[in-house]
Amino acid sequence: MGRTKAESHLARNLAIGFAVLLVLYTLAGFLVLPWWLEKSVPEQLEQRMGWQAGVAGVAFNPFSLELDVNGFEARDGADEPVLAFDRLRVNLSFFQLLTGVVGFEDIQLNAPHIRVDLLEDYSVNYARDWQAANPPAEEPDPDATDEASAAPQLYFQRVAIEDGELLFRDFSRGEVAEFHFSPLDLTLNDLATWRQADDQGPSNYSINATSGDQTVEWEGELNIAPFYSQGHIRLADIDRQTLSHFLEPVLPWQLREGSLTVESRYRISASGGFDLVTTEGRVSLKEPVLALSESDDEPALSAGEIRVEGLGFDLAGRVATVGMVSLDQLMVAARRDAEGRIDWVSSLPASEAAGDAPDSPAGTPFRWSVQAVEFTDSGLRWRDQVPATPAEFELTGLNATLTGLSDRLQEPVLYQLSSDVASGGRLQANGQLTPAPFTFEGALSGSGILLSVAQPYLQQGANLEVRDGQLSFDGNLDLDDQNDPMTGTFSGTAQITDLDVRLPDDDGPLMSWQSLRLTPVEYNVYPPRLEIGTVTVASPSATIVRATSGLHNVQRVAGAPAPATAEATEPAAAGDAQAQPGFIFRIGDLQIQDGAVSYTDRTLEPPFSTTFDALNGSVTGVSNVPPQQGRVNLRGELSGVAPVEFRGTLGALGTEEPSDLKLTMENLSLPVLSPYFGRYLGYAVDSGKMRLDLDYQITGTRLDASNLVVLDQMQLGQSVQSDQAVSAPVKLGLALLTDRQGVIEVNLPVEGDLANPEFSVGQVVMRAFVNLLAKAAASPFTMLGSIADLAGFNSEELGYVAFQPGTTALSEEEASKLSVLADALKERPELMLDIRGAFAPEADGLALLKEQMEAQGEATTGDAWEQARQAYLAGDRNLPPEALGQLANRRALEVRRILEQTHGVPSDQVFLLDISRDAGTTGQSSVVVPFNLDVR
Repeated sequence: MGRTKAESHLARNLAIGFAVLLVLYTLAGFLVLPWWLEKSVPEQLEQRMGWQAGVAGVAFNPFSLELDVNGFEARDGADEPVLAFDRLRVNLSFFQLLTGVVGFEDIQLNAPHIRVDLLEDYSVNYARDWQAANPPAEEPDPDATDEASAAPQLYFQRVAIEDGELLFRDFSRGEVAEFHFSPLDLTLNDLATWRQADDQGPSNYSINATSGDQTVEWEGELNIAPFYSQGHIRLADIDRQTLSHFLEPVLPWQLREGSLTVESRYRISASGGFDLVTTEGRVSLKEPVLALSESDDEPALSAGEIRVEGLGFDLAGRVATVGMVSLDQLMVAARRDAEGRIDWVSSLPASEAAGDAPDSPAGTPFRWSVQAVEFTDSGLRWRDQVPATPAEFELTGLNATLTGLSDRLQEPVLYQLSSDVASGGRLQANGQLTPAPFTFEGALSGSGILLSVAQPYLQQGANLEVRDGQLSFDGNLDLDDQNDPMTGTFSGTAQITDLDVRLPDDDGPLMSWQSLRLTPVEYNVYPPRLEIGTVTVASPSATIVRATSGLHNVQRVAGAPAPATAEATEPAAAGDAQAQPGFIFRIGDLQIQDGAVSYTDRTLEPPFSTTFDALNGSVTGVSNVPPQQGRVNLRGELSGVAPVEFRGTLGALGTEEPSDLKLTMENLSLPVLSPYFGRYLGYAVDSGKMRLDLDYQITGTRLDASNLVVLDQMQLGQSVQSDQAVSAPVKLGLALLTDRQGVIEVNLPVEGDLANPEFSVGQVVMRAFVNLLAKAAASPFTMLGSIADLAGFNSEELGYVAFQPGTTALSEEEASKLSVLADALKERPELMLDIRGAFAPEADGLALLKEQMEAQGEATTGDAWEQARQAYLAGDRNLPPEALGQLANRRALEVRRILEQTHGVPSDQVFLLDISRDAGTTGQSSVVVPFNLDVR
């Protein structure tokens, strides 16, 4: 009975004790703990973080182990809100506590506000505030270290953040940048901080955040011990401001527009070493606009979208893979300034522009591959300010693909490309290349490419303007840089159509053609060699104009000469005269169809102008490599009526091999050349024709030429005032050269050096002809002697006839001379012979005195004659005053009679002049009657 009573007291006491404990537990849970938390949390935050915090209310249910914290706000030392939330609800697991595990069945945070600051030293405001409030101890407390190492086991069944807001501020760049993320939502399930059994699955998590149109989506699985996570992350529509801020330290250019979306699956672990693997990655940059600097008005790059699909990365395996890189409506602009700097290169930091590359780490080489790169509807714009006239070139509608790119640089990369040229034309290419060592194989073609795009570069070396012209080509290009120097070949065809090239300040075309076709073309890069099978030029036209200054327009084409280099000025070694040239070229056949050349000389008054039309023919075997035997066969018409043929052989150009060329021309109307005759002869030409037969031999630059010139029925016109006209009786010279058929035929040899800029074949020939006329006019009987059969006489003897003193009788020899003279006159019907009757006062007077004395029966011998002779000479004895004059007249008449009646010289070619009263005598004391030649 006593034991029973004692046991009942014990039970009652235990019940009372339990009840008291329960009341105390209840009071502590419902009242004390909330009061303590409301008081201690702000104190701890102020002590540990330097924050001022406040809690609107704390509630704890000790039976359900549920904690509610409402209206929390914390401000840092600058009195700025750093952390706040509307409600925090935490549910603990009672049964897990019994096993030594702190288990949270549910943690729910509603409407939190979190402010994170990245400071100038790249630390975070939370770490700064902690370090400021908790300076490190001089010596670490080993007990604290041991205690910290024994971390409790935590288990989170569910963690949720709803309708949160994150404010991120960046102070590291000088100017503060703010980024707001709202709403911010997070869920985390089944997370343990210790290694769990293999049959227990990993936790899963999900994070969603929004900043304007920008979103962050992150979901996956997570283990803490050992650390492991896999999942999917997606950052969508990241705007330009955000991108610019975070890319500024690594991107040397200015991003003006664009939004970025990045997503990928990943797997990360730290068991046995850190490992990261990403798969199914995707990057999309929409409508990017990039400028190289803030001062640029136009962007250097823009695109509709840049997409990268199939991104993968394996850190442990050192492998990166890329599927398809797609660039849609990409437009890249590049510019070279007047100093030759390209803006993209100049905008790079100094180390990058100099080509510095970081050293590769030792160990396994990094491997990468790109399945394909695709350009769609893209373009390229090039502007070059180096030429005097800035150059612009633009590709539009560019579509291209590259496949097979990888770290295996020796393996081929396949490519295809097609593009329009903005100014006109289209380009296409396809083939393969290897990056290292560099090789290139491609089928290239272009059609309708306007040559005007190359105008600024052409003007750097030539004073030319391309008004029109289109280039087309089709062929294969192979390049190989495995050895130095690079080798390569191009094989194909090319064509330039509708060419119109002019001098910049001249409206008239300098050169043009309908088409120029090269087929086939073989070009070798090293050693340099160009071989063309057939060059066909249709309707070529050239206009050559000599200005009033004497300078030809073609002389204005050449730009400033390049400075001589040591290689160019170094003399060739002995025996190298026939060495192979540095550049070899060959043209199998040059075909000219319906060509034309016009020539105008404005130094003349009136100006000279003519055309060389209907030019057809071929030039074969053109080369600069000896031995070479090319042929020329060309035909055309000068001034529309005169047929011209140009034939001959060609030696190797630029060598000492001889070239023999022959040119013939017939029926050129001489009035065409009237301005030249006016300049050099002082007379225009009214009528006549010309025939040429030119035979030229060229050895190196040395010319030896024979110029046969035939003038038919040439008639001079009115006189022309010219300072360069010859001062000689031109008409007489022409008459001396003109035969009885009205033809002048002369051969004018020419020698000279074609390399001498002062040497001109045409001027040399014209001056030789003028000199021949002057020489003929100055020594007409010498010229007659050169064109007549002298029958033993010299040319000087044709200029007179000798009479015995006092008589009109001619010796047989003198009569023969008149026969030769008569033949010459009849061959030159334009000539007129002037006969001047003459007497010698002494010789003829003494002869007539003796004749008079004999008629009067006076002695004419011995002393009687000597006395009479002395008296005549002293003037004491005279003849009739008309005697000598009559003798002179009879002599002139006798000569005319013999020429006209005996030898048939037309009377209109023989004229008598006034007598000469002081005739000369010959060595045989014969009296000379002189002749003069004149022209009608």
